[in-house]
Amino acid sequence: MEDSSVGIVETQYADLFSEENPLTLDCGRQLKSVRVAYETYGQLTQEKDNVILICHALSGDAHVAGYHSAEDKKPGWWDNMVGPGKGIDTNKYFVICSNVLGGCKGTTGPASINPETGRPWGLDFPVVTIADMVKVQKALLDYLGIEKLLAVVGGSMGGMQVLEWAVKFPDIISTALPIATTARLSAQAIAFNAVGRNAILVDPDFNNGQYYDKKVPAHGLAIARMIGHITYLSEQSMHKKFGRSLRNSDNYRYDFQSEFSVETYLDHQGQRFVERFDPNSYLYISKAMDYFDLAANFGSLEQAFAETKSRFLIASFTSDWLFTPEQSQQMVQALLSVDKDVTYCNIESPYGHDAFLLEPEVLGDLISGFIDAYYRKIRTGKTILPISKLDEENQHMSRNRYEYPVIEKLIKPKSKVLDLGCGRGELLQLLAEKADIEGRGIEIVQERALECVRRGVTVIQHDIDEGLPDFPDNSFDYAILSQTLPEVHQPRVVLDEMLRIAKVAIVTFPNFAYWRARIQLAWQGRAPITHQLPSAWYHTERIRFLSLKDFEIFCRKLNAEIITKVALDDKGKPVCCFDNLLAEQAVYVITKKSNPGR
Repeated sequence: MEDSSVGIVETQYADLFSEENPLTLDCGRQLKSVRVAYETYGQLTQEKDNVILICHALSGDAHVAGYHSAEDKKPGWWDNMVGPGKGIDTNKYFVICSNVLGGCKGTTGPASINPETGRPWGLDFPVVTIADMVKVQKALLDYLGIEKLLAVVGGSMGGMQVLEWAVKFPDIISTALPIATTARLSAQAIAFNAVGRNAILVDPDFNNGQYYDKKVPAHGLAIARMIGHITYLSEQSMHKKFGRSLRNSDNYRYDFQSEFSVETYLDHQGQRFVERFDPNSYLYISKAMDYFDLAANFGSLEQAFAETKSRFLIASFTSDWLFTPEQSQQMVQALLSVDKDVTYCNIESPYGHDAFLLEPEVLGDLISGFIDAYYRKIRTGKTILPISKLDEENQHMSRNRYEYPVIEKLIKPKSKVLDLGCGRGELLQLLAEKADIEGRGIEIVQERALECVRRGVTVIQHDIDEGLPDFPDNSFDYAILSQTLPEVHQPRVVLDEMLRIAKVAIVTFPNFAYWRARIQLAWQGRAPITHQLPSAWYHTERIRFLSLKDFEIFCRKLNAEIITKVALDDKGKPVCCFDNLLAEQAVYVITKKSNPGR
């Protein structure tokens, strides 16, 4: 058994609720007793401040990591993410995962015995919702004596439970990590679920849900799984894995048996699912997903999130067409519009919806960096890593950013700061340490956004050329655009938005009219290369080249007032005169004119 495994684990059971204290479901019915199957990993601290609750997806269960015996060949469903040194590190955290209400792996569901009849519930089991599942999880935590959760984490349907936790129990959870999920299913997703359920319901062996002492409706469940599995993959991954290859022949058979590799793969997936899952549970759980609509009782997503108190990490995957990145971005926009602390990353992956199970390296870095940052805040009061933890390469990069000390002096302590094109988060890290600011960043490059999260910086992965996220007006003291203006396609839109969401905007950029640049262009007839313009014309992200004079004219067109200008030479020292000629770069502080006609 590998060193990074949690090893042999045991499923435990808790009997919750009673006749005097029944579970009241959203459908109006009550359950007087609920048995819950759960597993735990890691050690609970004396302060009980290191608890992570993992919520599973439709086909998951409580067995998230490790093995049930030494002979087990297959570990828990998220074993690549949960364990010593992994994304959810059981050396640091105490992890709980329970089987959902309505499931078939030890928690009360349609296969359980109805105490009033002495027979399995079948379709007599009450219809349950995501909210009902979360109620049971909360009761389990009460049973275990857990009053506070460091994090609630879940992908797909598990992410729906995370969202429900954040909205219904805002005082209990510190961080919420909904991954590859949605605030409500699309019509297309509901349609796929409906087809899967119908395949089960019309199976001749279904027997109105009372098949437990008879033949299981295996054919219908297998088809439901095949349909669902298609939605979990992407066209790219299916093409790469299967293409149009045949499984057992070089030629077509000209019949209707499975012969393409993708067909036999789906047959295999369907059969494996039949061996471990109850068809009735599939009906109930998929219907719970259909009913989930976070905004339904609030009027809007913004209102649903308005009273939440946790920090959010939302992650999506580029090739996920079931729960699309756009659905995650809608949640991000809603959170930002009510001024909540949210980090977002859209992870590049070819694996479709299944990517949250198959991208442990990138997703693991993201999750661990995010949770570690908040746990660090609990223990030290500081979310962001101290600068002393920077590696040598990044220290060297920081030393060459001569505008950073200037910006540091311009920022008032304890301010709220937004950094556009924040790179790896170095400036926000510096300002957090030196000025104790509350910082947030926007960065388009995934690798840089991940580094921000590792540092403890709140970041939104987003292309500012598409407009800025929906931050409220004047929600920041400062908005910074440092060395990014030459790369922006829509500078007027970006600057207007900066002046809308922040009281003051700070803009820095290299000066194309710098004397060395002028000489290279005039004497050599070539695009200049300087300290602040270090790349050749064919190897740069910059699409615009402007001077200090250009920017000042631009500010007048924006009706923006220049409060401060600091011009710097190639050593980072202030330039006192002829700055458009002698300055290699400049730092501008601008704001809206109180009287645009002035």
